[in-house]
Amino acid sequence: MKASVIIPAKDAADTLTACLEAVLHQTNLTFLKDYEVIVVDDGSSDQTAEIACTFAGVRVIRQTNAGPAAARNRGACEARGEILVFTDADCVPHARWLETLLSRFNDGDVIGVKGIYSTSSAKPVARFVQIEYEYKYERMKPLEQIDFIDTYSAAYRKDVFLQNGGFDPVFPVPSVEDQEFSFRLARKGYRLVFEPNAIVSHSHDKNIQEYFQRKFWIGYWKAVMLNWLPEKTFHDSHTLPSQRWQIFLLGLIFLCAPLTHVFPRLLWGMAGFGVVFWLTALPFLMFLVKKDPYLVPYSVVLIPTRAFAQLAGIVWGIFSKPRAVRRKGLSAVERFVKRAMDLFGASIGGVISLPVILLSALAIKLDSPGPVFFIQWRAGENGKPFRMVKLRTMVVGAEQYRQNLEPLCPNGGLAFKLSNDPRVTRVGRFLRRWSLDELPQFWNVLKGEMSLVGPRPEELSVVARYTDRERQRLIVKPGMTGPMQVAGRADLDISSRLELELEYIEKYSLLKDMVILARTLPAVILGKGAY
Repeated sequence: MKASVIIPAKDAADTLTACLEAVLHQTNLTFLKDYEVIVVDDGSSDQTAEIACTFAGVRVIRQTNAGPAAARNRGACEARGEILVFTDADCVPHARWLETLLSRFNDGDVIGVKGIYSTSSAKPVARFVQIEYEYKYERMKPLEQIDFIDTYSAAYRKDVFLQNGGFDPVFPVPSVEDQEFSFRLARKGYRLVFEPNAIVSHSHDKNIQEYFQRKFWIGYWKAVMLNWLPEKTFHDSHTLPSQRWQIFLLGLIFLCAPLTHVFPRLLWGMAGFGVVFWLTALPFLMFLVKKDPYLVPYSVVLIPTRAFAQLAGIVWGIFSKPRAVRRKGLSAVERFVKRAMDLFGASIGGVISLPVILLSALAIKLDSPGPVFFIQWRAGENGKPFRMVKLRTMVVGAEQYRQNLEPLCPNGGLAFKLSNDPRVTRVGRFLRRWSLDELPQFWNVLKGEMSLVGPRPEELSVVARYTDRERQRLIVKPGMTGPMQVAGRADLDISSRLELELEYIEKYSLLKDMVILARTLPAVILGKGAY
C-alpha cells in the first residue's frame, strides 16, 4: 500500500464527516488499494468514534486522551502504508491533495512534504490568519529544502518517521509537536520539501480571543522546544524574521515601561521601538493590501496582539516549562561560546598560517600544473552543502581515476583513503603529512560553515549512504580537527570513525573541544594516519 492517512480526532463530531468524505474521494487514487484511512479517537466525549465507524473501510483506533502527538504516533505504528500522511479532523482536503503529496516522494531523497491551508471563512480574523499563512508560503515557495512541516497537510516516509520516534508526546495540546519533529529531521540533513498544491481547507480562528489563545500556547511550547533546539531561535524556513523582531521590540517596550518614572527619556526610546515595530510589519501590510485591503484596520489590532500573545507565552514557557529529556546537541550557551572560540581561533590561525599557505602555493605551482586550491562540496551542519577549501595535493583530474582505485581501499570506497595513493603529488604528500593542506579551512570557519572542532566534513555521496543514527553527526558543524584527527585519522575504519564522532556529539562539552585542540598539534607531529 502506498500511503496511510492518519487523522487524530478528539471531540470532532462536528467536522469529521466532511474531513472523511474528502479523504475517501481523492482523485486518481483508489481507497483500500492505493491508500488506507486511520482515525485515532483520542478519548473523545462525543460521537467522534461512532461517526468514523460509519465509513466503510476506515480503521478506527480508540485510546484514552494522550494528545495529538501520541494519537498520530499510535496511527503510525498501526499503518500499513510506506508513506504516512497526516491531516486534522477539522480539515477538508482538496480532491488532488493526496496525489500531490505522494508525487513528491518520486524523488527518493525526499523524506517529508508540507502542504498548505486555504479557507472559505468570511470572518475577518480567519481571513487575516489565512493571509498570514499565504505570506509565509510565498517565502517558502522558492526553497529547495525546508525545515518546518505542519501536520494539517503533511507526509513522511514511514521508516524514517519510526526510526526517529515520531512526534514528542510531551506536547499535550496542538502546538509545536509537528515543528519540533521536522526540525529534528532537518538537523540530520534529511530533505523536507514544500508542496503548495497539497491543499486542505480550514475554518481558522473565529475571533480575536481564539487567535490570542492559539498564539499564546504556540509561544509557550516553542519556549520548551527552543531549549532543546536553540539554533532555531533565530531562523527557520517558516517563521518570518519580522515576527521575531516584533516580539523582541514589544519585549523591550514592556521592559522600559516601569523605568520611565526614573528615566523619563526612556519614553522616547519606547516610541522609537514602536516605530521600528511597525516598520518591520510594513512588508506584510503591503501584501495584505494586495490580498484583502478591507483587513488593514483589523491588522492594527491583530499584529500587536500576535506579538503580545507569543511574548507572553514564551515568558511563561521559560519560567514554567515542563521537565523533558533534552535533545542531543549544543545548548544556546555552548553554541555562543563555541562560535566565539571559532572566530577568535580562526582569525589568529589565519594570520599565522598565511605565510605557510603562500609558500605552499608556490611549491604546488612549481611541482605540478593546475590550481593552487582544491574546492569540493561537503556536507555541513544539518547536511547543508558548502564549498570546503584545501590546498591541492593531487594531480588535476584525480577524481577520474578514483573508480579504478576503489577496490584497493580498505573501507570499500565509502570513505576513500589510500596510504599510497598514486594521484598524490610530491608536494601534496608533504602537505598531507603535516596537515598543511587543511590550513585554508580557517576561511570556512570564519564564514560559519565549519568549526575549529567537530566531525570532519564528509563528501555528499558518503552522507547519502548514512544510516539514521550516523546522520546524527550532521547536527553540529564539521570541524578542522576533531576526535578522528587525534585518534588515528585515516588509519581508522569508517565504523570506528563514526562511533568516535557520534560519542563526541552525544557527550559534548566545551572542555572536550579544548582538549582536542590541545591534542591536535602532537597528533600532527606524530603523523599517524596522515596520508
